[in-house]
Amino acid sequence: MGGILNWYQQLPYYIKPIAFQIGFFSVRWYSLMYLAAFATVYLLLIFRLKHKEGSYSESLISSFLIYAIIGLLVGARIGYVLFYNFPYYLSHPLEIILPVSVTNYGIRVTGIYGMSYFGGLIGIILAGYIFSKKQKQNFWKLADFVIPAIPAGYFFGRIGNFLNGELYGRATQKFWGMYFPADLSGVLRHPSQLYEAFFEGLVIFIILWSVRNKSKFPGQLLLAYLFLYGFSRFQIEFFREPDHQIGLMFSFLTLGQIFSVALILAVMVIYFFKKYDKTSFL
Repeated sequence: MGGILNWYQQLPYYIKPIAFQIGFFSVRWYSLMYLAAFATVYLLLIFRLKHKEGSYSESLISSFLIYAIIGLLVGARIGYVLFYNFPYYLSHPLEIILPVSVTNYGIRVTGIYGMSYFGGLIGIILAGYIFSKKQKQNFWKLADFVIPAIPAGYFFGRIGNFLNGELYGRATQKFWGMYFPADLSGVLRHPSQLYEAFFEGLVIFIILWSVRNKSKFPGQLLLAYLFLYGFSRFQIEFFREPDHQIGLMFSFLTLGQIFSVALILAVMVIYFFKKYDKTSFL
């Protein structure tokens, strides 16, 4: 039993972030998980179309996903720069878009590190809104069609964080804690990436997928997703290690929790207007 537990707790040490490498070119598991996320969302949406759950064409959904992917990546990157490490990038602006950093010892390849979920959320909503207007589609109805598949893709994103050995949790004495190579303290930590993959990914997916055809007004499923995500993220942040350059806000809240509360409040306001005010909202 002790051997199995030790293997489990040391699991992140056995995982190599690089899936394969050819010369100087390498592909990380994190990147492959992003591809798996996009593919999963696409296949789930095609499944809905095949089963006559939406009146959209495959070409329109494919075009929408291109907009969404661009909005997600750009928004997530800009969000991280602005919300999580703005002073650093203000001094190193090229590192916002270039995967290298210039040091006293020359140029060092770092990759583009740092993506913000909340920045990506803003980006994908803006991209979806622009796409809807361009294609003369109702934004809220299109969002309700797409959103039940999104948590399934999010699941792979958090698995990618785990495989990359990043965004690990706070120190713990629980036996299910793990040791992470990037953590120099050498203590057990909550595998919070897996918590998020399960609760913010699988659980929310099961809930939304089970009610995907039961929206009572346009936008209800989108708002339900945002509320469920904000609520889950707020809870799990108690187990996630705060970003070292930010720490805790007001000595007990993380920046992610503050964004989660803001998201929940925004959802409640929009829900009120959508449900009780029959005039057009956005």
